[in-house]
This record gives sequence, structure tokens and C-alpha cells, in this order.
Amino acid sequence: MNVLVEEWTAKADGDCTTALREYRARNAPNYDAACFHAQQCIEKYLKAALQKHGIPFRKTHDLEILLRACTEIFPLWISMQNDMELLTQYAVLFRYPGESADKAEAKQAIDAMKRCRQEIMAVLA
Repeated sequence: MNVLVEEWTAKADGDCTTALREYRARNAPNYDAACFHAQQCIEKYLKAALQKHGIPFRKTHDLEILLRACTEIFPLWISMQNDMELLTQYAVLFRYPGESADKAEAKQAIDAMKRCRQEIMAVLA
């Protein structure tokens, strides 16, 4: 694995850990952060996969755009489309006043993150 792929993966792993920690917290869980870091985790794993295969990508938090770029090499990843739609909204949805995630939304984000992470990590290993 090249250095940039390793860096993207390490940052994704950190976001995964943070998402899970916030979701599982017994005292004062931050479901907004759980959703945000679930999205960030998958964004960085997708960027690691693109980096690994030399596919250029622009700065974006839109997982659907990144997924489309990845499906050039991994066409079966289109099966993750619904999870990407769900997670993409969490890049900004709960970052500002007026919207807050609840436990059910955080669970959906965590479950989507886990499914996508498993699929993407299979090609990064």
C-alpha cells in the first residue's frame, strides 16, 4: 500500500472509531457526531480506493460522486448506492443548528458505514 493510501485509510479508521464511540457512549452520546464521522469514514475509504488505483478525484463530501468514480473499477459497488445517499447527507446535515440526529438515525448511519467499510476494505487490504 502506498503512503497516501495508508494515510487515507488511517484517517478513515479514526473516523470509524469516533463514530462508534459516540454512538455507543453511555453518558452524553453525540449522535450528530456519530453520523458525521460515519460519513467521513466512508468518504476517506473511497478516496483511498481511488488513490490506490490512480483515479483522480476532486474535493467533495458527496459520496455518490466518489462512488461513481469507483464503479469504473468496481462495478458491483453500485450496490452501495443507497448507503451512499444516506451517508452523504450527514456531511453537513447535523453540523449546524436546526437539525439533530437521534439514536435511530445514528444507528442507520453506523450500519451503513459498517456495510460499506467491509466492502471497500476488501480491496484495500
